[in-house]
Amino acid sequence: MNGLDQKVEQVRTLLAEAVRDFSPVVFASSLGAEDMVLTDIIANNRIGIDIFSLDTGRLPEETYNLMHKIENFYAIQLKVYFPDRALVEKFIAQFGVNGFYESSNARKECCFARKIEPLRRALAGKNAWVTGLRRDQAVTRSNLEVSAFDADNGLQKLNPLLEWTNRDVWAYIRQHDVPYNKLHDQFYPSLGCAPCTRSVTPGEDIRSGRWWWESPEDREWNLHVSRNSEIAHGTGVSAQTSGERSAEPA
Repeated sequence: MNGLDQKVEQVRTLLAEAVRDFSPVVFASSLGAEDMVLTDIIANNRIGIDIFSLDTGRLPEETYNLMHKIENFYAIQLKVYFPDRALVEKFIAQFGVNGFYESSNARKECCFARKIEPLRRALAGKNAWVTGLRRDQAVTRSNLEVSAFDADNGLQKLNPLLEWTNRDVWAYIRQHDVPYNKLHDQFYPSLGCAPCTRSVTPGEDIRSGRWWWESPEDREWNLHVSRNSEIAHGTGVSAQTSGERSAEPA
């Protein structure tokens, strides 16, 4: 068994144990390359974890195409959660349609309305949730653990790919012919809403394609930043915690 096969087996074991110990467990997919690896492992091994995604209303066309392909390719239903209309309207009334470019606070308020509030609904009644976060994606993820209690959301949080490298992710995708978002082929390492995502040039940090107008330590969308951490850094908005990621064809 090679190194990648060992990592895959560790992920399968972790997910199976999570179902045994924490059921019901859900997987929050942002449809990036890491999430497609986890989708493939969960679906092909019939691990009892439901997969959901957040439709912010501002996703790229390529992401919607992948949503459709996932359901046909794996013969599974992808649960999709949408923002609360009133919260989005409130944000636009206060900041404008593209007000998130004006300040970090406005961007986080937009993320709250379009991502964090729907995520809370998706996690309601669950005992654990899975993400595709990797440690080397961002400075904000250096202290993550493979499995830890998420106090903000009141359930266990699992990051099975935490120690995987970008090379591991793409080796798995190629080896198993896993469908992926075609924006990756256009040098988009990190995927999110269309207005907040751009391609990067070779050598640029992978997070430089997200919220490039902000400082690196702020380039997280609060789903993976605890409320205590926000307060400590003076960034407490109406948001609290969970998922988005990055990947790049190697």
